[in-house]
Amino acid sequence: MKKHFYIFFAIVGILTACSDETLPKPKGGLRLDYAPAEYEKITTEANCPFTFEVNKLSHLQQEPNKCDINIEYPAMRATIYLTYKKIDGNITKLLKDAQKFTYEHTIKADNIASTVFANDTTRVYGMFYQVYGDAASQSQFYVTDSVRHFVSGSVYFRAVPNYDSIQPASSYIEKDVQKLMESLRWK
Repeated sequence: MKKHFYIFFAIVGILTACSDETLPKPKGGLRLDYAPAEYEKITTEANCPFTFEVNKLSHLQQEPNKCDINIEYPAMRATIYLTYKKIDGNITKLLKDAQKFTYEHTIKADNIASTVFANDTTRVYGMFYQVYGDAASQSQFYVTDSVRHFVSGSVYFRAVPNYDSIQPASSYIEKDVQKLMESLRWK
């Protein structure tokens, strides 16, 4: 009886295995959807000489009595680091340092695209650098009024720099950096 039982299930298994068609699975990818950005004007804790707008999904961290600000994106494991410097006859050095810092990424970057930013009405002038490739930072920028104030910034992810993997988050934060530059006002 046991022998017939095993033979029966073997035959059923062979017949049912042959009847199923093998279909290839469709190609797919990781889909990362982020909430639409909503911006709010921030006031710094240290009475910094500037204001700007940030995405409500971010969190600000600022050391007491300093105008260096970290804008954290916990869901994306990313941070925008802002550094403020007062211009004291050293605008050329500040500009060279910001550009040098950006172009140090050429070792790992495939390309670095620069975009000039100028708003004569608010006296905010600067440069935005988009870094393509497996570099440590995907975006760098600076803004200045060319007389008294200089703010530089960079975007870093707390992950191994793999451009394909962080590209959706990088594109999202890039728009926030552009909004920050557009909304920045000197006091």
